[in-house]
Amino acid sequence: MEQDIINDYKVRAAAAGAEADKYKELINNYSLLRLGVFVLLILSVYVSVVNNNMTILVVAAIILAFCFAWLVSRQSFFIEQKNYFITLKTVTENEISSITGYSNIYDNGSAFADDKHFYSSDLDIFGNASLYQLVNRAATARGKSILSAWLSSPSEKATIYKRQESIKELSLKNDWKLDFQAKLLFARSLKDAQLDSLFTYLKLSLELSGEAFLKIYIKIAPFLLLAVLVTGYFYHPAYMAAIALGIFNFSVQVFKGSYIMKSSFVADKIGQTLDSYVQVFRAIEETQWQSERCRYLLQQLKDKHTSQQIEQLSRLINKLSYSLVMIIGFLLNVFLLWSLKQIIAIEDWKRNNQQSLETAFDVIAEYEALISLASLHINYPKWAFPTIADGPGYTLAAVKIAHPLIAADKRVDNDYELTDTFKIDIITGSNMAGKSTFLRTIGINTVLALCGAPVCAESMKVSIVTVISYMRIKDSLNESTSTFKAELDRLQMLLAAVDSDAKVFFLIDEMLRGTNSVDKYLGSKAVIEQLIRKKGVGMVATHDLQIAELEKQYPDYIRNFYFDIHVKNGEMLFDYKIKHGECKTFNASLLLKQIGIDVDPK
Repeated sequence: MEQDIINDYKVRAAAAGAEADKYKELINNYSLLRLGVFVLLILSVYVSVVNNNMTILVVAAIILAFCFAWLVSRQSFFIEQKNYFITLKTVTENEISSITGYSNIYDNGSAFADDKHFYSSDLDIFGNASLYQLVNRAATARGKSILSAWLSSPSEKATIYKRQESIKELSLKNDWKLDFQAKLLFARSLKDAQLDSLFTYLKLSLELSGEAFLKIYIKIAPFLLLAVLVTGYFYHPAYMAAIALGIFNFSVQVFKGSYIMKSSFVADKIGQTLDSYVQVFRAIEETQWQSERCRYLLQQLKDKHTSQQIEQLSRLINKLSYSLVMIIGFLLNVFLLWSLKQIIAIEDWKRNNQQSLETAFDVIAEYEALISLASLHINYPKWAFPTIADGPGYTLAAVKIAHPLIAADKRVDNDYELTDTFKIDIITGSNMAGKSTFLRTIGINTVLALCGAPVCAESMKVSIVTVISYMRIKDSLNESTSTFKAELDRLQMLLAAVDSDAKVFFLIDEMLRGTNSVDKYLGSKAVIEQLIRKKGVGMVATHDLQIAELEKQYPDYIRNFYFDIHVKNGEMLFDYKIKHGECKTFNASLLLKQIGIDVDPK
C-alpha cells in the first residue's frame, strides 16, 4: 500500500517535471523569436535607408512592436507556468521524502516549542523530528499557528468530527491539495509581519485633505494639459502655460508626499504577493465542497467576493508601483497625477470593503491546517479515524496502536483498553523494554485524535481529555531550578489540573528520580494515592516494583502492566509488547556487564 502511494507521487512528480521542461523549451524558443524580431527591425531600417522610404520603417516598426509585445506576454506566461510546475514537482517530491525519510520542506514548528506546556515537549510535538514536522504543510504564518493550536489542546467533539469529514474529502482531492500547496509555497519566504502591515494599512484612513477637489481635478487634468499642448502647437506662448501646469501637477503630489510615501511602501512590499494570493483564493472558490466545514469556509469567501476584491486591490497597488520607476513615474505624475489617483482609488476601495481581509486569510490558514492533517490520511491510509467517546468515565481504547514517528518497519504495535472507567495503570519493566515509548505512543496518538487527525492504529476510541505528561524533567540553570524542584513544579501543575480540568489523562515516567530511593518510593506512593482520591486517570511507568504493590491495596483502581525481556545465550531480546501483571525480569546488571562492570549480587 505504502509503495503504491510512493509510486503515485513519483508519477506525479515526473509529469510535473516534464511540463516544466516543456515550458522551459518554449521560453528558449520565444527568446529566439524575440531576437528575430529585433533582427527584422534592423533589416527594415536598412531597407528603408536603401529605398529612401521611411514608410517601410514606420509600418515595420508598428507591426514588429506588436509582435514583440505579444512574444513578451507569452513568454511571461510560459515563465509562470514553468515556475508553477517546478513548485508542483517540489511539493510532490516532498511527500515522498516525508513517507520514506520523515523529512519535510515545511517548518518544523520549533518556534512553538514550550518546555512548560502540558505535553508538547515530552511527546515531541514541535521541533526537529517532531509530529509537527511530519504533519505540517502550512506555508503561511497564520496556517502554522492554527496547526500549532490544534496540536496544543484538545478540540470539542463536534469540531473533531467536522475536521475528520473535511480531511476525508481533501484526501480524495489530492490533485487539488498538491495544486493548492504549489500555489501557496511562495508564502514560505515571506516575512511574518508582511501581511500584518497590509492589514494595519488597510484599517487606517489616510484622511487626504482636499480629496473631493482632487478627485475632480485628476479627471480633468490630463485633458487640460493636452489642450494646452495642442494650443501651443499653434500659439507657441501657450507652451509656457503647459510647463506651468505640469509644474503645478507635480507640486500637488510633492505637497501630498507623506501620503504617497505611506502607500508606496505598501505597494513596494505587497503588490506581487497579492497577485499570488488571488490564485490561492480562486483555487478554493472554484472547487465544489461537500464537507460541512469546507462549505462554511467557502461561503466565507464567496459572501465577500474575496478573490475579486483582492485582485482589484492588487491591481491598484501594482499601478501605484509604476510611479516608483523614475522617468515613467515622473511622466505619469506630471500628466495624470498618477500616484494621487491610485491612492484615492485605494482609499475608495477601503471604504467600499469595510469587512476585514483578515477573515479571508484565516480561511486560507485553516485550509492549510486541514490539508496538513489530510496528508496523514493520504500517505498512511491504514491509519484510523478515532471515535470520540462520551460517558462520565475515561475511555482510551486502541487496537494495534503504534508510534507515528517510528518507521513502519521498526515500530511495534500494542492493544490497550480503558473503557468508561477510572483507573491508574502502573507499568513496570526493564530498561529499554518500551515503557517510555508506549507512554509517548498513547500520548501522541491522543493528541492526533483530539485535533481531528487519523491515528497510527487500526482503531481507537477516546474521551475528550487534557493530556499532561511528566517525562523529560530537567533542571534549569537560567531559572536556578534543580531537577527535584522541576519535578515538584510539574507535580503541582498536574495536581492542580486534575482539580480544575474536566478530564485529565496523565503520563508519568519514573516519578521523583531527582531524590533518594526511599523518598522516591514514599513520595511516588503518596502522589498516586492523592491522584486516586482526586479520581485521576493515567499511566505511571516505573522501575520500582514496590509501586506495583499498590494494586493489592487498590484493586478496583490500580492495574499492573509490564514490558519484559528474554535472555538467550547472553543476548537480550525485546518484543516491546505490553502484558498484564508485574515485571519479573530486569536487565540493568546485564547492561552494566556489557560495558565491563560486574554487579555483585550480594
